[in-house]
Amino acid sequence: MTREPEWSDWRVFLAVARHGSTLSAGRALRMSQSTASRRITALEEALGVRLFERRASGYRLTDAGEAVKPRAEALEQAARAVETQAKAQARALGGTVRITTEEVFAVTLLTPWLRELHGEHPEVRIELDCTRELRDLGAGEADIALRSAAALQAEGLVGRVLQDDAWALYCSRDYAARHGLPTSRRDLLQHNIIGGGGGGLWRVYSAWLEQMGLLDRVTMQYDGSNGLLSGIRSGLGVGVLPCIVARADPDLLQCLQPTPKQDRKLWLLTHERVRHNPNVRLVTDFLYERLMRHIRETEPAVSPPPPPELLRAAP
Repeated sequence: MTREPEWSDWRVFLAVARHGSTLSAGRALRMSQSTASRRITALEEALGVRLFERRASGYRLTDAGEAVKPRAEALEQAARAVETQAKAQARALGGTVRITTEEVFAVTLLTPWLRELHGEHPEVRIELDCTRELRDLGAGEADIALRSAAALQAEGLVGRVLQDDAWALYCSRDYAARHGLPTSRRDLLQHNIIGGGGGGLWRVYSAWLEQMGLLDRVTMQYDGSNGLLSGIRSGLGVGVLPCIVARADPDLLQCLQPTPKQDRKLWLLTHERVRHNPNVRLVTDFLYERLMRHIRETEPAVSPPPPPELLRAAP
C-alpha cells in the first residue's frame, strides 16, 4: 500500500531540485544517496507522476516537478515558521532571551553589559546573535534587536530611539603619530584606507569611497565590522566606525566628521508579541539604561561645524 507523502519527502524533493543530484542532496541533508533516491521514488509513486528526469549529468525537474515546486517551497516556509515560533516559545518558557545586533555592537558594547546582567539575574539565559541576516522579530527569530533603521516599518515592532546612527572615519593614536591625522579628503589621498564591513555596510562605504576618489587607497579589507575595528585599532590605516563605539575608545581618533544630516537612527527594538514577557522586558530596560548612559558619557562637547568640503565626507 502506497503511503501518503510527508513533509520530509518534500524536503528531499527540494534538495534534489536545488542540488541537481541525490548525492549532493543527501550530503546537504546528512543522509545517504540511496536513502534520498528511495524517498524521491516513493514520492513519485505516491503522486503517480514523474517529478525528475534521470540523466547522466544529474536530476532535472519534469514539467510536473516544476509545477509542484512552488507548493513544496510554501510548505518549507510554513515548516520553518512553525519551527521558529516553537523555538521562540521554548525560549520564553525557559527564561531565554535572544538578542540580535551588528557584530561590532555585540563585542564592544553588549558583551560587557550582559556579563553584568548575568551577575544580577543569573536565571535569565542570553543568546547573542551577530549574523548579518536581518532577523524577523515578528516571526520569533529574535526577541530584542539593536538595529539601525530610518523608521519602524514592520508591523508589531515597538522600540526606542537611542541616537542618530552616525559613522565617521577613525584611526588609532599610534597611526596618527606615525602618519599624521587626516582631516580632509586631500589628506586621505596620502593615507591607507581600511575597507570592508560586509553586507550593506560595505556597499554604502565603498560607494562613498568611490565618490571621494579613495577606493584605490584601500589596502586592507575585512569581511565584518568587527574586523574593521580590529584593523583600525592595530594601526593599519583609516576606516569607518560607528561613533557610539569609537568615541568610547581612548586609542581612536576621529578624522572626519559624520554627515550633519542623519536619516537613520539607532533603535532598541522588540515586538508586541513578547514586549510584556518579564524576561524580555527586564533585558530591554537594562540595555536601554546602559546604552543611554554610554551615549551621555561619550557624547562629545559641541564643536564648530566641519569645513565645507567635509559636509558630505561620511557614509
